[in-house]
Amino acid sequence: MPKDPAHDLADDTPTLAGFDGPAHVAIIMDGNGRWAQARGRPRLFGHHAGARRVREVVECCPRLGIKYLTIFAFSTENWKRTQVEVAGLMSLFRRYISRELRALNAENVRVRFIGDRVRLDAKLVQLMDEVEEITRCNDRVHLTVALNYGSRDEVARATKRLAQDVADGHLKPADVDEETLPRYLDTRVLPDPDLVIRTSGEARISNFLLWQSAYAEYEFIDTLWPDFSAAELERLCRSFGTRDRRFGAVAK
Repeated sequence: MPKDPAHDLADDTPTLAGFDGPAHVAIIMDGNGRWAQARGRPRLFGHHAGARRVREVVECCPRLGIKYLTIFAFSTENWKRTQVEVAGLMSLFRRYISRELRALNAENVRVRFIGDRVRLDAKLVQLMDEVEEITRCNDRVHLTVALNYGSRDEVARATKRLAQDVADGHLKPADVDEETLPRYLDTRVLPDPDLVIRTSGEARISNFLLWQSAYAEYEFIDTLWPDFSAAELERLCRSFGTRDRRFGAVAK
């Protein structure tokens, strides 16, 4: 697909001055169902509202200096929800990806998906593959969507691949260290997140990027995801810039 002329303008977006913000933000987008129920609507109404919120967040990333954005869309545990809700979510993912592809590509956004694709519908997987291929040369923002993702599942799959390489003689057991496993994770081409945000008032990480977030800063906020705004993201990024990140060392 030819690049849109907007590509030539995208990288000129000025970033906010005066704070050292996160380069990689990961978000657990929680609260869609409660947002809908508070309005007397079905849970899927909230999921549709949450999907629309993603666009606003992606669009404000360059201004905030965010190069990488990773969002938790559907977990390996979400299959436990009702068949109606799961089917509705899968339909929403297909429609959202198809609808947003042109705009994301025009805005120079590279899209990736992490998670186990085996259980997903073949048409959805084909669409995911197409989006990744079409946007693979984009580099303004790297949007990663965690779909049928669970961090324990990711580590288990990575360990199997690592073990197979050892068995095949491509890797010596003595050479395996903490730098080895990340090369087998779904996120192997991404930097670790600097800031992880969870919306909706829940203070847990729910099996999201467990390995990658070892030294991330966390923000647990009460805002339900459909109400999350660019202004709130900016506030959290500014707060991140005030933190003393020592990574286990002693402050000078």
